[in-house]
Amino acid sequence: MNTKILKVLLIAILFSQWATVSSQHAKNDNTKKRQIILFDGKSTDLWKDIKSDHFPENGWVVKEGVLTVLAKTDNQEGGHDIVTKEQFSNFELELEVRLSEGANSGIKYMVINSYPGSEGQYLGLEYQLIDNERHEDALLGRNGNRKMAALYDILPARENIKINPPGEWNKVKIVVNGNRVKHWLNGEKIIEYDRSLDCFKELVRLSKYNKLVNFGGQEKGHILLQGHGNEVSFRDIKITTW
Repeated sequence: MNTKILKVLLIAILFSQWATVSSQHAKNDNTKKRQIILFDGKSTDLWKDIKSDHFPENGWVVKEGVLTVLAKTDNQEGGHDIVTKEQFSNFELELEVRLSEGANSGIKYMVINSYPGSEGQYLGLEYQLIDNERHEDALLGRNGNRKMAALYDILPARENIKINPPGEWNKVKIVVNGNRVKHWLNGEKIIEYDRSLDCFKELVRLSKYNKLVNFGGQEKGHILLQGHGNEVSFRDIKITTW
């Protein structure tokens, strides 16, 4: 697909108007919200290893109110992905993230482990976490769709956003309201898209997820924190559902 057509798709998905907005807001106003502290600085009881039903014994540490996935080195295996035990539909997820220098990771949402042909793999939409200046993956993909705060390999973040450097905390927020999704970073809305639009589905078709049926389209899923070989820290993780 040529660049001009791809840009048209991006414009369509970023600026489309949704006829269901008013009805969704009305529904949400009448629905009781519930806030869950997913990580309070101490307990990991609401999380599990993707390879078992328990939080991993190695690869993740809790220290001074911070949850950290360890890097893979010659002396340690490093941590791998963890997911929430509960699945969520409509939610606002908020947390703070601190990358190490050159790190690459992600926060996945609407995650399931039952895609035909990929059973047992926890796959979902990904809020990209990456050191744009030092990790080569930030330069791959199309039009910046693998940079910080992007919908990984599908939709790029807008340009000139405020990103605190490695070693400092960044505030992340992900909102899923029906098919409408928003990525926020440090108080700025970075991405907004609708999972039901044909232009979104076309971007998925152009992505690495193109063989997964209805990728990202399910009604509920887990939240996943990615262990990708680099040290990344998380704190103040909470989710509001409705």
